[in-house]
This record gives sequence, structure tokens and C-alpha cells, in this order.
Amino acid sequence: MPKREKVERQLNLVICLLSTRQYLSADYIRKNVGGYYENDSSDEAFFRMFERDKADLRDLGIPLITGPASGYGEAEDGYRIDRERYELPDIHLESDEAAAVALATALWDSAEVAAIAQSATLKLRAAGIDVSADQEWEVSPAAGGRGMGDEQVLRDLLEASQRRQAVEMTYRRPGGRPARRLLEPWGVVTHRGRWYVVGHDRDRDERRTFRLSRITAVAPIGETEAFTVDAEPGSLRDLVAESVDSAFREEIGRATIWVADGRAAGLRRLAMSSSAKDFAGEAGDELIIEYDSTPALVRAVLGAGPDAVVLEPAPLREAVIAALDGLAVS
Repeated sequence: MPKREKVERQLNLVICLLSTRQYLSADYIRKNVGGYYENDSSDEAFFRMFERDKADLRDLGIPLITGPASGYGEAEDGYRIDRERYELPDIHLESDEAAAVALATALWDSAEVAAIAQSATLKLRAAGIDVSADQEWEVSPAAGGRGMGDEQVLRDLLEASQRRQAVEMTYRRPGGRPARRLLEPWGVVTHRGRWYVVGHDRDRDERRTFRLSRITAVAPIGETEAFTVDAEPGSLRDLVAESVDSAFREEIGRATIWVADGRAAGLRRLAMSSSAKDFAGEAGDELIIEYDSTPALVRAVLGAGPDAVVLEPAPLREAVIAALDGLAVS
């Protein structure tokens, strides 16, 4: 029998056995399930086919169970699928896992996968799972592509780092002219929603970090396996964070932010403490958050929309208001 017919018959069998809480007899299945009742085979041929189908389903991990067939008492075996064991359990994501999903959704902005990524995110949120990027990632669907830069540059640097092959790249510093740089790329990582390549700069003979969005061209040079990574395994993200944050780090500040009851999960994850407090007649909580980047916290507050209000400090509150004014104008 053609494979397609077999697959359709077994799929019909699964649908039938999932839709009942009673045990269905083989005779009932033969008369009512597509793929069986159209077949004029003998009783012996039917039972051989049915036994093979049951074995296939069990091999696939489908929990096909046996019990007294409805209407037959103990006289005949019946069959159904244990729905509780068949269905996937509820999905529970840790905060870093949820952030990773949000990051992937933001970066998958090509036509081929954007619809799939957005659909998956919507389904997770509909199930009550907070799929949003936390402060560490600070990425949104609108910002993901900008933070990544040119896709070809990303691909070339990833391949060169895997092959341990040096590259010649064109790098544009802020406010400066494009310049040629020779780099031994150790790896490509993300930090605060942007992509960076870190490695050994041959021109300056020291470790350097470059933002991908400022690199316009990459060309591999020389032999593969030409260098070793002068860093501990798994430490590249820390090296990039040290390099980037040293240039932009502020003094540690403390903010008081009101959030609506049951809302603003991203801000709640950042909070040192939380206490119940009403605001303008609406129930909510007062959060205490320590931060070292005003722009990062401003984005987090804006992401919560009307469910978050900065109470203090005044400079942070003014920065949020200015950002809202900018959004209204644009």
C-alpha cells in the first residue's frame, strides 16, 4: 500500500482515538475510520493492518492504551489514546529563556521567518508567558536589525571566527572616515541589543572590540587556523561588556517606579524590592531599581507603556518624558 495512504490512515486513527474518552473496539474502528472502512480486505488482513498501525503509533511514542470496549463489557478489547500523556505540558520559561526568545524574534526579521517567529511569540504570550527582552538584552523587533548591521558582515565574521582566519574590514568610527582594519576575530557576541566582534587587532597589537553596525565590508585573508583565541572559553561576552560599558557606564543610580498591578514584568525582574502602592486611584506596586544606564532604563519604562510611571529621580523622569515627546512628534 502506498506510504501516503498509510500515513493518512494512521493520522485518522490518532484523531479518532484522541476524540473519545471511551475504549473503541476494533470493529468500530474498521467501520468508522478512514483508511479502514474503504478497504474490502478480509478480517485477517484487517487485523494484520490494524496491529501494524498500533505498533507504529506506539513506536512513535503515542500512548495508545487498551481497556474494555464500550458496549462489549470485558468481552473485547478497546482502544483510545491517553490525552494527558499525549499532549505537551505547559511551557514555563525562565527569565533568561524568555529574553532569548524575544531576542530571536527581533533578529529574525527576514521575510522567510518573520511570520513564524511573530506567531510563536504571540502564542506564548497568549498562554500567559512573558516573552520580552530584559535589560541585559535590550532589544526590540524594531531595533534588532539596526543592532546587527549588515547580514553579510555578520555571516563573514562568524565564518572567519570559526575557521580562525584573519579578516580585512572597513570600519567607520562615529564621526570619522572609514578605515581599514586587520583583525583576528575571536567571536561575535551580543551586548545590550547590539552585535560586536572581539579579537586581536593586528595593526595595534592588542585586543579590540568593534560594533558590527559600523563595519561595511569584510574580506578573509591568509590561511585558516592562523591564530588561537587569547581568552577563556565562554568569556567573550564579558570582554565585550567590559569594553563597551567602560565607555558609557554611569554612576549607579536608584529609581522609584510605580507599575500597575500584574503588569510590567520586565521592570519587575529588575527590581531590588517591591511594595504595594496605589497611584492615581489604580492598584499597583512601587519598585526600587538600581541602574547604571539611563537610556537602558528609559527604554524599559517605555516598553511598559502606561503601566509604568517614574516617580524619581527627576532626571530619569524627564528623560522618559522627553522620549515620549520624541515618539509623539515622529
